[in-house]
Amino acid sequence: MASPDLNTPDHTPGYRALLRNREFAGLYAGFTLTVAASTLSGFALGTLVDRSTGSPFLTAVSMYGATFATVLGATTLMSVADGSRPRRTLVALQAVALAGACAQAVPGMPLAARFALLLLLGFFQSLNTGTRMGLLAEAVPASAYVPARSLMNITAGGTSVLGFALGALLLRHLTPQGLFVAAAALTAAALAVTAATVRERSIRPPRRPGLRETWTTNAALLSRTGPRALLLNLWVPNGLIVGCEALFIPYAGENAGVLLAAASGGMLLGDLTVGRLLSAAWRRRCAFPLRLLLAAPYLLFALRPPTPVAAVAVFVASAGFAATLPLQERLLALTPERVRGQVQGVESAGRMTWQGIGAAVAGATAQVFSPTVTITALAAVSVCVTLASRPYVNRARWVAPTSPRG
Repeated sequence: MASPDLNTPDHTPGYRALLRNREFAGLYAGFTLTVAASTLSGFALGTLVDRSTGSPFLTAVSMYGATFATVLGATTLMSVADGSRPRRTLVALQAVALAGACAQAVPGMPLAARFALLLLLGFFQSLNTGTRMGLLAEAVPASAYVPARSLMNITAGGTSVLGFALGALLLRHLTPQGLFVAAAALTAAALAVTAATVRERSIRPPRRPGLRETWTTNAALLSRTGPRALLLNLWVPNGLIVGCEALFIPYAGENAGVLLAAASGGMLLGDLTVGRLLSAAWRRRCAFPLRLLLAAPYLLFALRPPTPVAAVAVFVASAGFAATLPLQERLLALTPERVRGQVQGVESAGRMTWQGIGAAVAGATAQVFSPTVTITALAAVSVCVTLASRPYVNRARWVAPTSPRG
């Protein structure tokens, strides 16, 4: 049962109030453990592939290639996120993740089998995300949704940084298989927490999830100008700027770590400010400026500024990633309750896929042009997309979340 201040309609609850909600605390803890397990597993697989092949391309694909499999989940079976038994679905998907983590820990598995397993787990992970976010929208009231997502975003970023650092430390004493075992243990803990805290949602109408249901909902979602404009703004500018970040190493060399740290710090500050300190009205007002802020500072890279100036630009720009929060909030308001999980799963999968696309486009373009030119060009395209789509975002109609039709 939610604490009283969560149910005050005009009050934005704090993080501690959210964590007093047992069901949210369970979803949050399971999410955190899952991110930690995924980070350790990705680091272990990347290390194993690098030691076996010495290929930078295969190493990068092993660490981030699962993001491309999320789009398969979004376009095939994402409707399971809105089934009548979401708790059972989430527990089953966590069990699949546990089986996959245990399988990766098997010594001597061929690399081809590891890559196939990576894609399979990425597919199921997208369904896991959709189901979890659908339950999140039901576990907390509308006024608590943005702070809840903000807390999850902040935790995911921090957990990833700590996970990579811990992975590097553990590899001094363990083999990559040992890291896989640690990832499996974290996944098992996530499964146990989810099973113990998340309750079943008997209010959901019976549905028969499947390919046809997924395609029907996705077609309805993308046929509407408002949701389509919101998804465009959640996916494309974000992905292009991730492409800029992917070029920090060839751009800055040994100073790339400074830029990466600045990006993480700016993202943390943005999510904390927008998710915790701004009211719903101010979040709506700030959505467009934040989308511009995400890209505009990168235009300074055309002048090839010194590292301290570039780090400040990256820090300021990365605060603009918080634009996802008001956009997600508005997308939720445009989504009928019966398909919330699927829509949020599609949004998340599309955003991750576009981040992979942005990195790939950046890398390919930088092969022909310099990293400086590529970063500037990607930022300019991001600004153009934001400006061109603004009228469509502004005209997106607000629909009551309880509407039975999309």
